[in-house]
Amino acid sequence: MGVLKMLEKYAQIYRRDLTESVIPFWLKHSLDKEFGGYFTCLDREGGVYDTKKYLWLQGREVWMFSRLYNEFDRKQEYLDAAALGVDFMRRYGRDPKGRVYFSLTREGKPFAFQRKPYGAVFCMMGLLEYYRATGKEEYLGEAVALFQDIAKWLKDPTLTDRPAFEGQVKTSTLADPMVLALMALELHAIDKKNDYTSVLKDSLKQIKLHYNAERKILIENVPLAGDDISDWPEGRLFLPGHSIEVAWILLHILEVLPDESYKQMALDVIAGSLEYGWDEKYGGLFYYMDLDNRPVLLLEQKMKLWWAHAEAIYALIVAYDLTGQDRWLTWLDKVHSYTYDKFVDEKHGEWFGYCDRQGELTNTCKGGNYKGCFHVPRMLLFSLQRIEKDSKR
Repeated sequence: MGVLKMLEKYAQIYRRDLTESVIPFWLKHSLDKEFGGYFTCLDREGGVYDTKKYLWLQGREVWMFSRLYNEFDRKQEYLDAAALGVDFMRRYGRDPKGRVYFSLTREGKPFAFQRKPYGAVFCMMGLLEYYRATGKEEYLGEAVALFQDIAKWLKDPTLTDRPAFEGQVKTSTLADPMVLALMALELHAIDKKNDYTSVLKDSLKQIKLHYNAERKILIENVPLAGDDISDWPEGRLFLPGHSIEVAWILLHILEVLPDESYKQMALDVIAGSLEYGWDEKYGGLFYYMDLDNRPVLLLEQKMKLWWAHAEAIYALIVAYDLTGQDRWLTWLDKVHSYTYDKFVDEKHGEWFGYCDRQGELTNTCKGGNYKGCFHVPRMLLFSLQRIEKDSKR
């Protein structure tokens, strides 16, 4: 099969999956038309097994429906779905200090607070994308202000009531520059009143600190003051899917700020993460790994999760688009085949999320407090857009 036909085949699969399976599942089962917002804890058939609203998933779903409306199909039902979430999120999502809750009751009462700013990240992105859909300046202003708050919270975690203890070592966590880069990339494209290039440049430098040149991967935690944390599991932690996701985000940054050395590093990370993180015995990407092959405190280390494979599919399509090298298509065929064999539910729609090492489902939920309407539809949309852009050259 020729390269063009191969990519066209994938594009057809991803378009059908997006429009006939994934998005219809969320539109049918997720929208809470009585109280607003979205249900994300959905079983295989779409039944709700937990009515709580998780803020980072509310923001992600607002972003997803807004992006579909803005760039895929200007269906009113997409905009209406986004409005349902953004109104709920704005009304109930923040505490008196402006910090975003982790979860709310169905009606919007505060339920839990997580001393991390990641929920706020996706609320900010949802607001920004909804601004694109509506043109209403209030959403842009709120998104920019929230971005500025998040930057402060990441720099000084005590602002979110996270205590600093004597035994802690000052480290960089890979998720921090990743989310700053994600937000700054979207703000750079939309908010013309402010300059976000310095944030993007700083994110590049911060991400590079996580680069393990020996294995060509990005590790999760690195010390900032010369400390040795290799005796701690946190200092040896590697997430193949996360490393790959950050790599394609790097490649997106480099479309704004070209740099050949960073580009090569990002491509090396995609290849290195796949080679090191792929389970040669059973297939699929491990969830967590220890660089020294020592025990990992996280017991789900050998599981195979939906999002890691979705991120790998898109990263491989970007890598091929930028290089034209066949090695990326070889990996794409391998990752796509595993993913569509293990995670896709042809009967009830959407994807399963969790398999054991052997590839057997550990449960049949379609969503929860961490899986929502985001990684799968984002991958499908982004992959479609990239393939179609490549075919028009």
